[in-house]
Amino acid sequence: MKIAKDEIAVKMEIPGAIIRQKTDFGDATGLGKISAEYFSLSKGVDTTPLFIGLDGDLCQCPHWGFLLLGELTTTDAKGIQERVSANELFYWPPGHNVKVIADSEIIMFSPQKEHTQVINHMIEKTKGAD
Repeated sequence: MKIAKDEIAVKMEIPGAIIRQKTDFGDATGLGKISAEYFSLSKGVDTTPLFIGLDGDLCQCPHWGFLLLGELTTTDAKGIQERVSANELFYWPPGHNVKVIADSEIIMFSPQKEHTQVINHMIEKTKGAD
């Protein structure tokens, strides 16, 4: 299976962030269906306020991915930060926030059910900001 970036449905778009999600992209034994995601994030984007209300106020979905362009940091529940730079593969376990240091393009694969819940939570958070 393959899909071009522009064919992936935009799930959320706010100033500084475009989140695309292709559901039913595969099946990871033990995790169920996975989704393929392409995020375009501008410098300064911080997920912290979008995750308020989730368990621990953090994204509780694991992600596997590749940073095509840019730089960002993740912070886990213990306050440990990890910097990810362009052309690096990454794994983010459940329990993280993301801050964008430089405009970024990300490809991620995530358990579909869990990440759809997180994305829907973020959408609801932004509705209150309108």
